[in-house]
This record gives sequence, C-alpha cells and structure tokens, in this order.
Amino acid sequence: MNADGRNADGRNADGSSAVGAYADDATIRRILEDTGDTWAVVGLSNNSSRAAWGVAQVLQRFGKRVVPVHPKAETVHGEQGYASLAEIPFPVDVVDVFVNSELAGAVADEAVAAGAKAVWFQLGVVDPDAFGRTRAVGLDMVMDRCPAIEIPRLGARA
Repeated sequence: MNADGRNADGRNADGSSAVGAYADDATIRRILEDTGDTWAVVGLSNNSSRAAWGVAQVLQRFGKRVVPVHPKAETVHGEQGYASLAEIPFPVDVVDVFVNSELAGAVADEAVAAGAKAVWFQLGVVDPDAFGRTRAVGLDMVMDRCPAIEIPRLGARA
C-alpha cells in the first residue's frame, strides 16, 4: 500500500480501479514541478490538428524542453525529433504518451528502459498493467490526464 492509499498497481485499497486513482494531485504536481524539464512527447508530429502539437506548445510555454518522438522523426516546435525513445541521445525526465491504449504499455516499458523518471499517459490513454509495472520500478505515473489542463488547474509553477 502506498502513502496515497493505493496498491502498487494503482488500485484503491478496496481493489477498485477507477481511472481517477491513476492521477492524484500530488503525483501530477510532482511530475510537473519537480521531475525535470525534458519531456519526450511520443506521437508528436508537425500535424497541428493533433492534440500532441498543442500540448507540446503549452509544455514549452511552461518551461519544458519538448522532444518529439514519432516514426517520421520530424523537427517540431524547433526541437529535433527522434523515431523512438531509444534514439534520444540525452536523458529524458518525463515521457508523455499520445498513442492509443493498446500501444501505450510498450511505450511505458521503453520509458523505463530509457531511464525516464516519470510517465504521463494522455487523456483517453489507459493501461492499468503498464501503470502497475511502471510504479513497481519506482517511477511516477499518471494516466488519462493532460498537462495542458493540469498546469492551470493546479496553478503549477515551472
């Protein structure tokens, strides 16, 4: 049981698995304010109609370095892109995941292997097993949340 009342897999003490249990305010704030400033955004491309594009802009305004991760390895918002997390030649603090839930668990595992400190699954991206694995190795993680919403909601500071 964690200090926040959840088991290592993110489930509540009674075994329930409400998505809200995967995104407590203390963890969100810690990732936004204390975990580091280099965020790999998996799924970020130059397609300005995609949510990742706008969220990356918000993260940059919040003082984060945004590293695009997409098969096309495009430069986005002035930052060099990479085809995979493994190709990034410098440490990444947070991996922000904009892929569908069926693919997200593998990305969380790659984030752990790459030495990230935290994993953030965007709105609609949920994989309880990945959450459990990631938390079990000591990384902070949230699911089904968006930093562009959470930054103003919490009054977070860069």
